[in-house]
Amino acid sequence: MKEKGQLDEAIAAYHQAITDKPNYAEAHNNLGNALKNKGQLDEAIAAYHRAIAIKPNYAEAHSNLGNALKDNGQFDEAIAACRQAIALKPNLPEAHYNLANALKDREQFDESIAAYQQAIAIKPNYPEAYSNLGAALKDKGQLDKAIVACRQAIVLKPNLLEAHYNLGNALKNKGQLEEAIASIRQAIIIKPNYAEAHCALALTLLLQAEFVQGWEEYEWRWKLKGFSSLLGKCMQAIWEGNHLRGHTILLHAEQGFGDTLQLIRYLPLVQERCAKIIVECQPELQRLLQAMLVDHTVVARGQPLPSFDIHCPLLSLPRLFTTDLTNIPSNVPYLHANATNARVWRDRLADHSSSAKVGIVWAGNPANTNDRNRTLKLLTLAPLAGVSNVRFFSLQKGMAGSEAKTLPIGMQLTDFADELKDFADTAALIANLDLVITVDTAVAHLAGAMGRPVWTLLPFAPDWRWLLDREDSPWYPTMRLFRQPALGDWDSVIRRLAGELAALQN
Repeated sequence: MKEKGQLDEAIAAYHQAITDKPNYAEAHNNLGNALKNKGQLDEAIAAYHRAIAIKPNYAEAHSNLGNALKDNGQFDEAIAACRQAIALKPNLPEAHYNLANALKDREQFDESIAAYQQAIAIKPNYPEAYSNLGAALKDKGQLDKAIVACRQAIVLKPNLLEAHYNLGNALKNKGQLEEAIASIRQAIIIKPNYAEAHCALALTLLLQAEFVQGWEEYEWRWKLKGFSSLLGKCMQAIWEGNHLRGHTILLHAEQGFGDTLQLIRYLPLVQERCAKIIVECQPELQRLLQAMLVDHTVVARGQPLPSFDIHCPLLSLPRLFTTDLTNIPSNVPYLHANATNARVWRDRLADHSSSAKVGIVWAGNPANTNDRNRTLKLLTLAPLAGVSNVRFFSLQKGMAGSEAKTLPIGMQLTDFADELKDFADTAALIANLDLVITVDTAVAHLAGAMGRPVWTLLPFAPDWRWLLDREDSPWYPTMRLFRQPALGDWDSVIRRLAGELAALQN
């Protein structure tokens, strides 16, 4: 019954079996499987624990427990459960597979790859293991091997939609976009409501500047885990771009700081159609955005919201305004530093007036799923230290900011990061700099939105907003893009950056 999707009936049958025979460990395990398939993870975990309490050496139950714990975000416990299953039954391929999945979600890619390979060694015709091995290899940057693994999964099971999806993502990162789109579309053919594939298709289309279709596909994000709750918090209707005189609209941030800084540019267009605007944003952006919205209300996320009639997520605005390369709102600058705060920084930097003043950011938010590809170590920027007549200022926040304590030899860098309490403070400092050099993170958007010169360092597989094969950005006219010529090749990027920076001083 479970295999037919009749989960409620299956659960009832397993409960009856347990009532008839309370110490029936297999029934508790099977109940756990049915509950997990229904999405009731806490109940599934409890059922697996009961199976193990009855039968401590039940390797399959330990493995299934690990799988459920992984889905519940309890990665350490998941890994421990899978390792216990393997200790009890070393040749149980599903235990190695579930262990690999948990390790992959923990971004322990080397161990994850090894565990997938062990599962395949035990069970050579294991398409799911090949598919997820491909995903782990993609995350590790081993794209050719990832593509081979995903294609082997498809040979073994042609309708394994995750294999087509994982293949598409690997091809996208390799720059083979047409093949990537074909693979992702195949996943959608197999499962038309596969939200992850629709979103992957959206990002690939946007990267190719196929904006209109890309924006439409990106609305599927609301079907993803973690997104529906953001949309569902509003009982009011979602805005569809129509004119609403006399109404109040809530515009709300949904993802990272950079997304908010980039998309807040649409506010004047929204204002033409709605009488009053409330913006809900991250607390770190409230002061900065309030200066832009002097006639409207800016609320930090978590604060009580004023009443409103309709709402719209910021990342849905490009779709509503049918944005393409010809009509990106380009009234830059649209963000400004507070004049009083900017003067304070001007006075503080007066002693460095004889040098070019360059702000640097070398690392993004580690919570970003692509951070490992876009983030550097400060020491990687060592060639910049050889450029004369330049004074660097760290704008780096977070744990990576501690790297400023160990500077590349010869680099003159002043660390003001601890004084930058929010983006309004950062904007006031940036207003007094000659240039900002940054990886793909929120400071790139801030400097670009302020109309300040900014050089942005991009990985070989860039985020959708930076498009392909261009050194400028249609979103930010004062921005230059420095792209990796090959996967992981930051050295040539930094050498070029140093040369360009030196040329500015001549």
